[in-house]
Amino acid sequence: MIICSRYLVPKGYVGLTIFPFIFLKNKAFKKETALLNHEYIHLKQQLEFLIIPFYVWYGLEFLLRLLQYKNWNLAYKNISFEREAFANEYNSKYLKERGFWQFLKYLRSHDFPSK
Repeated sequence: MIICSRYLVPKGYVGLTIFPFIFLKNKAFKKETALLNHEYIHLKQQLEFLIIPFYVWYGLEFLLRLLQYKNWNLAYKNISFEREAFANEYNSKYLKERGFWQFLKYLRSHDFPSK
């Protein structure tokens, strides 16, 4: 279910997924297929991890990346779950072809660009 609210999405972000909801900053983003695909990838990841363990892993990995990069944005973009979603958000077939726990492929690959 998609919910549009500028108050529920943190500043600096346009979307947020908390199973079973996708929160978007405003209604215009409902037309952004890459953004929606990115968020649907997160829904799949959350289901694979039985939801609560996903958030634990996500939070711990974020803290490790923050220690590693000492930069909030780089830490966020280098979380394996985010890297998988960013790398595949433009592939509309990805969720149908995606293997189980595919995010593991993104744990040790090259750093996300700092741009």
